[in-house]
Amino acid sequence: MCSTFVTERAHHFVNLFNHLTRHTSFRAKMAFFSMKYSNFFLLGLLLLTNIGLAQNTLPVLGKSPRKALLKTLTPAEKARLVVGTGMRMSDINSNNTAPTPPATGTNVTGNIQGANFATGESKVPGAAGILYEIPRVGIPSIVLADGPAGLRINPTRKSAPDQTFYCTAFPVATLIASTWNLELAGQIGTAMGEEAREYGVDVLLAPAMNIHRNPLAGRNFEYFSEDPLISGKMAAALVNGIQSKGVGTAVKHFAANNSETNRMNINTVVSERALREIYLKGFQIAIKESKPWTVMSSYNKINGVYTSESPDLLTQILRKEWGFDGLVMTDWFGGKIAPDQLKAGNDLIMPGTPKQIEAVENALKDGSLTGAALDLNVSRLLDLIEKTGTYQGRIASNKPALKAHAEVARNVASEGMILLKNQNNALPIRKETKLVAAFGNTSYDLISGGTGSGDVNEAYTISLEDGLRNAGFQLDEELKTTYQEYIRQAKAARPPKKSFFELEQPIIEMTLNKAVFTRKAETAEVAIVTIGRNAGEFQDRKLENDFYLSQQEKTLLQQVSTAFHAAGKKVIVIVNTGGVIEMASWQDQADAILLAWQGGQEAGNAIADVLIGKINPSGKLATTLPVDYPDVPGSDKFPGLPADKPTEITYEEGIYVGYRYFDAFKVKTAYPFGFGLSYTEFTYGPAKLSSDKLTKDLTCTVAITNTGKVAGKEVVQLYISAPSTGLEKPVKELRGFAKTRLLAPGETQEISFAIQAKDLCSFHTSSSAWIVEKGAYTVMIGASSQDIRQQASFEVKTNQIVEKVKPSLKPTQPIKELSRR
Repeated sequence: MCSTFVTERAHHFVNLFNHLTRHTSFRAKMAFFSMKYSNFFLLGLLLLTNIGLAQNTLPVLGKSPRKALLKTLTPAEKARLVVGTGMRMSDINSNNTAPTPPATGTNVTGNIQGANFATGESKVPGAAGILYEIPRVGIPSIVLADGPAGLRINPTRKSAPDQTFYCTAFPVATLIASTWNLELAGQIGTAMGEEAREYGVDVLLAPAMNIHRNPLAGRNFEYFSEDPLISGKMAAALVNGIQSKGVGTAVKHFAANNSETNRMNINTVVSERALREIYLKGFQIAIKESKPWTVMSSYNKINGVYTSESPDLLTQILRKEWGFDGLVMTDWFGGKIAPDQLKAGNDLIMPGTPKQIEAVENALKDGSLTGAALDLNVSRLLDLIEKTGTYQGRIASNKPALKAHAEVARNVASEGMILLKNQNNALPIRKETKLVAAFGNTSYDLISGGTGSGDVNEAYTISLEDGLRNAGFQLDEELKTTYQEYIRQAKAARPPKKSFFELEQPIIEMTLNKAVFTRKAETAEVAIVTIGRNAGEFQDRKLENDFYLSQQEKTLLQQVSTAFHAAGKKVIVIVNTGGVIEMASWQDQADAILLAWQGGQEAGNAIADVLIGKINPSGKLATTLPVDYPDVPGSDKFPGLPADKPTEITYEEGIYVGYRYFDAFKVKTAYPFGFGLSYTEFTYGPAKLSSDKLTKDLTCTVAITNTGKVAGKEVVQLYISAPSTGLEKPVKELRGFAKTRLLAPGETQEISFAIQAKDLCSFHTSSSAWIVEKGAYTVMIGASSQDIRQQASFEVKTNQIVEKVKPSLKPTQPIKELSRR
């Protein structure tokens, strides 16, 4: 024991000696050691020869020396630590044709708020943010980088002109959620984390997990679902995967950030109940189940207060109620008053400007920001730095396993695609099929993912044409040549992008002569029409030519359908989008519809895998497809009021978001939440409960059998209907889900769900408590929210208070919420 103790102390001695050797004068180091470690000073000197100074060990920033370190740091240094080193616009625009900042009207423009504060090539060019370093005390500069669909850094560097630094473009979050497969989400997270690690990135600014409140929200592709349970579980799986590789995450955007229009000034007016049950619940699940290193606050206000300046959100709810002990950072240029952000519990202000540093220093001087409050922010930042690869001396290889990660992307993409329609078994395409006629620009120019911080600089994207050819099909060469030339000319005629964030205008669908369709229907054995959509930051989507098909797309689909059906041949529609589009008006013209989402760089191969039956589709909708846009609650006031430049948006639908609304109010959908077809069929055995009464928890089991002719996977969804004798509730809410393994024909798997009191409670604003109300509860096991296969009931004898909390984020104005009463 004595030997072990001496060795440990000697190692500690050497670590500190190494640190001081690099960062202090000899006199300072000798004075420090003789005073603090006099008992072990001689021993340490004797052991130096054996242990060596070559370890290059970084200083200990742990709890024991933390107070001393905080005293060592000057107020100016602390102010620099909690404010990022600025935004390198040259990095961001290095791959664009026009090196100008984002569009006027945002506060990320040019030199406004110091957007050009940082100059020169950064440690990892293209990374979103670099933190301040203080070499004299061994605090290194760490690297933060986007984003939700894969690491976003520059693919080329001035410092290494002969190398490339491509990253894997993984499927977007909407597709990942559509797998309903937490294991696959974890695999993507692991691959993302490995890639970030090998490129020297310390924190990946992902996952994004806001709620799909409205189908026009510009960044829905970055988010998982309209349901907080799926959002929270998927985010937790990704976080656990990423952080398993020693790379941090930033779950974002916290919270109620559900639109892009005037996003830095919009005030979200929402009730406490809707906020907690819908918009915060997913974050709570992710934080409890994965312990992310950081959380990113959002741009918007909630009930009049910027989220990054809200003690209720960042301290009371996030830290005190949920137990989060990590760091909170702002979104880039989010909020207004830097000292107020720090006091609220927002520890890091990104990307950082000189004015913000000055504001922090002035607030320290005038006492509006106390030294103790700033020390708490700095201490949390040091906790983060301690975990990073940079702090631990990890060297970037710049050689991630891109080929292996591409396989992960392909597997996930194929499992998250959703077969919405398959009339008369139009899919899979028969093996003997040789010639395919592919129509639509996107058949030849597939969209791998969205734009902005959710973009990725990948080495390639497999188009649908590539994927079909790789699968052994022959494509009509005349159509291919015609489309490719049309697309080339249209791209050449586009004006240069004004900024990295600008969304390029889509290419208008090519008009073909009617005779072309007739001729192709005679020679090709099947027609494929691909419809593409893209979206990104700073702008929400539009109805015309976006949510709805353009007139050119309608004409194309109608002409293909008419010609091929007249020849007795099938028409398959592929929808390549990150968000929801209207389908009800044209779905009858297609024999099969595959919602392919945006599947990343391997999307073309993944689509082909599903079309030919190599992969049996098992994706299910994690967001409802409405018949028409006005059917969406609150759509008449999206993205807020006044319409020309909204400053406020009121969530009048309350808890009735997505299927909670459509099912409760019996509004018809094009395709309901949880829906998705397969090439096989499944039967559900009886739902069996471990008890007909719930005190703390019970178990529900159900047997799933593949009764079809091919192997497949099924998503089993557990909904619960709660009594509404007291508080009004939706008719059902998703409380659990599971995906079977690949079941062979005739094979059965038993699925088990644990049901706990915390899964049943609703938030009672009047008592500021999460309560399980007494009464009869119905468990519904279904293949979608509107396809319930089995039911069982249990009883709760008395009201149960699961948690009592402090009133927080209360609205300052009355909200007339939607009600069924």
